[in-house]
This record gives sequence, C-alpha cells and structure tokens, in this order.
Amino acid sequence: MGTFSAWHWIIVLVIVLLLFGRGKIPELMGDVAKGIKSFKKGMTEEDDKMKTVEHNADEPVSSTKSSAEQKS
Repeated sequence: MGTFSAWHWIIVLVIVLLLFGRGKIPELMGDVAKGIKSFKKGMTEEDDKMKTVEHNADEPVSSTKSSAEQKS
C-alpha cells in the first residue's frame, strides 16, 4: 500500500473543506478549546475541594462536652 502522496492529502483537505466549510472548522476548534479549558477548571476546583476536606480532617473536633460529661 505505501504512504500517501501529496496529491492524496490535497484531495482529502479539499473534501474536508467542502464538507465542513471554511467557517465551521475554526468554530469547531474554538469549541474544543473551550471544552479543554472547562475540563481543566473543573479539575482544579475538584483538587481545591479535596484539599479543603483534608485540611478540615486535621482540625480537632469541637470542644463542646456532652450532657453526661458536664454533670460529672
């Protein structure tokens, strides 16, 4: 079979441009970029939440005593 020549790639590029149009491809790439940015933002928010939970786990339990302990 071999590799594709330059003519094969030109024909594929023309077909892609005919199917999607000139304006559709940049719009599609913009949507992909927005998706990646929102994914990264979601991952950092999740990391922040996990750090907060871990931090709260290290803090001592509140110092209120139960009613049985107060009577003693």
